[in-house]
Amino acid sequence: MYDLPSLDVPALSAVNGRVRLPGSKSISNRVLLLAALCSGRTVLHELLDSDDTRVMLQALRLLGCGVALEGTRATIDGLGDRPRQAQADLFLGNAGTAMRPLTAALAVLGGAYTLHGVPRMHERPIGDLVDALRALGCRIDYTGQAGYPPLTIGTPALRLDQPIPVRGDVSSQFLTALLMALPLAADQAPAGGIVIEVQGELISKPYIDITLKLMARFGVAVQREGWQRFTIARGSRYRSPGQIQVEADASSASYFIAAGALSTGAIGQNDLKIEGVGLDSIQGDIRFVDAARQMGADITGEPGALRVRPGRQPLRAIDLDCNPIPDAAMTLAVMALYADGPSTLRNIASWRVKETDRLAAMACELRKLGATVDEGPDFLRIVPIAPGHWRAASIATYDDHRMAMCASLAAFNPDGVPVRIQDPRCVAKTFPDYFETLFGIARPRADVPVICIDGPTASGKGTLAAALAARLGWHYLDSGALYRLTGLAARRHGVALETAQEPRLAELARALPLRFADGRVWLDDEDVSEAIRAEQAGMDASRVSALPAVRAALFELQRGAARLPGLVADGRDMGTVIFPAAPLKVFLTAGVQERAERRHRQLQARGVSVTLEDLCADLQERDARDQARATAPLKPAPDALLLDNSALSIEQSVEQVLAWWQARQPF
Repeated sequence: MYDLPSLDVPALSAVNGRVRLPGSKSISNRVLLLAALCSGRTVLHELLDSDDTRVMLQALRLLGCGVALEGTRATIDGLGDRPRQAQADLFLGNAGTAMRPLTAALAVLGGAYTLHGVPRMHERPIGDLVDALRALGCRIDYTGQAGYPPLTIGTPALRLDQPIPVRGDVSSQFLTALLMALPLAADQAPAGGIVIEVQGELISKPYIDITLKLMARFGVAVQREGWQRFTIARGSRYRSPGQIQVEADASSASYFIAAGALSTGAIGQNDLKIEGVGLDSIQGDIRFVDAARQMGADITGEPGALRVRPGRQPLRAIDLDCNPIPDAAMTLAVMALYADGPSTLRNIASWRVKETDRLAAMACELRKLGATVDEGPDFLRIVPIAPGHWRAASIATYDDHRMAMCASLAAFNPDGVPVRIQDPRCVAKTFPDYFETLFGIARPRADVPVICIDGPTASGKGTLAAALAARLGWHYLDSGALYRLTGLAARRHGVALETAQEPRLAELARALPLRFADGRVWLDDEDVSEAIRAEQAGMDASRVSALPAVRAALFELQRGAARLPGLVADGRDMGTVIFPAAPLKVFLTAGVQERAERRHRQLQARGVSVTLEDLCADLQERDARDQARATAPLKPAPDALLLDNSALSIEQSVEQVLAWWQARQPF
C-alpha cells in the first residue's frame, strides 16, 4: 500500500491483461457477523483484508468469538446465543458495515458495550436505527451528540408484538442491521413472527437483497412484501453453512470497467479481464455494467469474470437514477468527464452521509480538473472537459477510499496531464493494493517518469536514490548491483574478468537468475545482499562495467525497470546512456577524502580492517578507470544538476532533489 502523503499518477493511455479483485466489503462484514452469530465453525474464503474487515474481526475477538486467519481464509468459531464477553469497548473506525449491524445485534442480545470510531464516524447518522431499536425495547444511550455515535448499550426488555418501524431513506444499513439482528430474538417472537416496516422510500435496495440472500445462506429466510414489510418467522435461528465463498467486490470492479472503457491504442493492447465477479453477482453494484454499457463500454460476462474493451469514444452522456448503485455511481461521475455532453446523476442524496459528503467532495474535485459541475441536494450535473482544457490537479480524498480510486481515472485524460492523489493510503478501507493493481495493468501515455542519480563510487548514490524512491512511492534501480552480481556470478563460474572473456561474461549477465525482494538481492535462491557489498565485488563491478558487451546485455534489463508510477535509478550512466530522456538527472559527488572516510566508516562497522590511505588510492583508481572507459564513461549528462553532498546529510540531499523534482511538476 502507498503509505504516503500523496501519490502522483502519470498520464495513462490504456489497461490490458487481467486483474483479480479483492473480496466484497459489503459481503465480507456481513458474513463475518453472521458467522459469529451461529453456533459452530464457519470457514470464509476470499475474505477482504481491509481496514473495515479488520475492525470487525477485532470486535468479534473482543466479544469472545474464535477467529483464525490464513491469508484470505478466515475460520470463525461462532458465539451462538450470546457473546462470551458481556461487556466490551469496541472501536469501529469509519466502518458503517461494522457499526450499524453490531449496534443492532448487541442491543438485541444485551450487555454492557460501548461502540465508537474515528471522528467522521461520529458525524454519520445512526439515530433512525437507534429509534427503531428503542421502539422494540433496546437500551441505547448516546455519549456524544444525539443521533450519532458513540453509543452505550445495555440490557433490553424486548417488545416484539408490534411492527418495528425504521426509516429507509437515509441508509439501507439501518434496515440491514435490524434484519441481521432480529433472528437472535426470534424465540421470543409472537406467532406471526417479527415484522419490520420501512417508513418512506427505501434507498439502495440491492444492498438489502445482498443481506437477505446471505441470511438465507445462514438458515434464516425472511419474507418480503415489496420493499416495505419484512417478516422474520418465529423460531428462526442462524445455522452455519460450513463454508462460504466471498464474491469479489463489484464496486471495486467499477474502476477497472471504467479504465477499460477509457483505454486507447491498438486492438489487443486494451483488453482487460476482471476476475472474481460476474454478471450473476448478488451485489447490486453489478448493475454498474448496465450504466457503463449505456455510456458506450464494451463489456461481456464470463463465469466469475468480466471482460472489458473500449467501445464508443467519446463516451455517451447519461441521465440516470443512481439509487440502485450509490457507491459505483461515483465512478460514473468521473466517466462523465469523458462524455459527449452533460451527464446528470440523480437520487444520490445518500452520498452525503457516507465516509464524507461525497456530493460536495466530488463536485469540488472535478472542478479542479476543469469540469463544470452543478451540485444539487440529491444530484450532480457534470459538463465534460473538452480536449485541451484538462488541468493537472492535486485531488483531496477526504479520507474516503472511493474518492481516491475515482480520482485515479482522471489520469486517462486526452491531454496527458498527471493527477496527484492526496492521502492514497485511504484505499486501505476496501482495496489496500488498488494503486499497485492499477499500475500493474496500465500503460503510460508517455515515458514513465525517471529520476537519475549518477556519480562516482562512494558518493552516496544508492542511499539517496533508495530514500527518494521511498518518499515518492516509486521503484528503485540499483544498477551497480547488476554489475556486482555479474562479477559475483563470473567468479562462481570460474570466468576471468578479462577482455578475452567478454562474450562469456555478457552471456552470464543476460542470464542472471536474480530477483529483488524486501530490500534484499537474491542470486538463484541465495541472499547475496551482503556479498555484493564487499570491496572485492565493487572492484569486480568496475571491471565488468567497462566491457561493452556486458553493458549491452544489461541495457534492456535496466530500461525495463522503468515501471509505473516512476523509477529512481542510480549508477554511472543512468542519465547519459540508459535514460537520456529522464526529466530529472542529478550528478552526485563529493571529494575523494570525504568519500574515503564514508567508506572507511562503513567497512569498520562490518569489521573490515583497511586504512584511509588505501581507500583514497582505490577510489582515485576507480574514478580514473570509470572516467576513461571507452563505453559510457563516467560524466554528468549535459542537463544534469550537480549536487556536491560533501557537507550534506542524506536527509538534506533528499530534500534538495525533491525540491528540484517538485519545481518541474504542474501541481
